[in-house]
Amino acid sequence: MVLDWVQNDLLKHTNDLMTSLTEGVIGVVNGLIDILIGFIVAIYLLFGKEKFMGQCRKIVYAFNPPRRANIILHIASKTNKTFNGFIIGKIIDSAIIGVLCFIGLSILKMPYTLLVTVIVGVTNVIPVFGPYIGAIPSAILILLVDPMKGLYFIIFIFLLQQLDGNVIGPMILGDSTGLSAFWVMFAILIGGGLFGLPGMIVGVPTFAVIYYIIKMLIQQKLEQKKLPVETEHYNEKNYVGDDGKFIVPTEAVKKEEMEDADSSTK
Repeated sequence: MVLDWVQNDLLKHTNDLMTSLTEGVIGVVNGLIDILIGFIVAIYLLFGKEKFMGQCRKIVYAFNPPRRANIILHIASKTNKTFNGFIIGKIIDSAIIGVLCFIGLSILKMPYTLLVTVIVGVTNVIPVFGPYIGAIPSAILILLVDPMKGLYFIIFIFLLQQLDGNVIGPMILGDSTGLSAFWVMFAILIGGGLFGLPGMIVGVPTFAVIYYIIKMLIQQKLEQKKLPVETEHYNEKNYVGDDGKFIVPTEAVKKEEMEDADSSTK
């Protein structure tokens, strides 16, 4: 029985364990190698970024007419500015929230302070839904240890997110995307549905660039037709006449009244 157990059970489980450990070690080593290679490549890119940018601009001007090339470079510059402003801003914002969360949880003597801080800080990178994604599992984890502290944690996270949404976030991010709250939520849902967690993070700046391109094209068409480009002008009263002129009813009424007054004086 001992020999059978050793041959059939112990050796089999030992082999499985060694295989899992070997695969785990290989995975960790491959991951470290990828990080090292990525770090080295990033250094070379940063040192030669001016030259690479010049080469890219040269290629764009070589294969496109001047007007199209300028539009492409303008959109590329806008994309770079949008992604830099949003992603770097969210990382700084999440780091501040993580530090404040660690200080607050330490004062309140919450269990799993470091783990909960990491979860809250990392998930805060995701706009709108990130705070809830991090707060719900953290609250459940604390509730299992101490229900009262779990309630305190929920109140603390609520106050912290109010501070982030009304003070810290707007101060750091500003209007880096130019999107309304509806379009931000729309971009997060579409990006998350298509690409998961990475899509939720980069969905907002990506949609902001698409929104900017569409807005630029619409403004160009309206300017060609000599129509106003501000959205406020297109309410339910104003309209475009058959001759292509933009008509404001109040101005038309005033014009008719002035014409009637002139005719009566004559």
